[in-house]
Amino acid sequence: MKFCSECAHPLTVAIPEGDNRPRYVCTHCGTIHYQNPKLVIGSIPVWQREGEFKILLCKRAIEPRYGYWTLPAGFMENEETTEQAAVRETEEEAGANVRLGKLFTLLNVAHVHQVHLFYLAELLDLDFAAGIESLDVRLFAEDEIPWDDLAFPTIRTTLELFFADRARIREGGGDYGFHGGDVTRPMRSADGPAPEQPD
Repeated sequence: MKFCSECAHPLTVAIPEGDNRPRYVCTHCGTIHYQNPKLVIGSIPVWQREGEFKILLCKRAIEPRYGYWTLPAGFMENEETTEQAAVRETEEEAGANVRLGKLFTLLNVAHVHQVHLFYLAELLDLDFAAGIESLDVRLFAEDEIPWDDLAFPTIRTTLELFFADRARIREGGGDYGFHGGDVTRPMRSADGPAPEQPD
């Protein structure tokens, strides 16, 4: 930030009295501008009919990671719940109708000041289409997932955990769990190594 949103005066970076970290401070009107992590909310849309079991993925039409595959997700808006955000983002990015299930992953991405949450979701029909932020939307079986072309470490981690839980369930091991973790390294470059997993 360069200017105060309250009075338009130039800002100073300082540690306010009683605080312990630098903040953007307006010395003119006294406003302290706190910045907090953003929530990225999405879903894992599953199509399961007559022996088929597939996941809906979107190919990104925007940066970062243009042209890479992702689960439908985006930033949570004010005045909505995390569940509402997951449904809205799925509709906006994939044009998909889903019935939301329980929260599946919560992944802290501290180096970019974000927390990513993904909900289990049942795809209700095949009437989906790419939204303005997607180049393509497609169903993938587990052996078809484009692992080398996934957009972010949190997407890869969520999918790996999902299929690991599914394998356990198929062997009679209960239901999908809840998974938390930290992503401590940035996403890979286009020609770099595979994304790091949460520690």
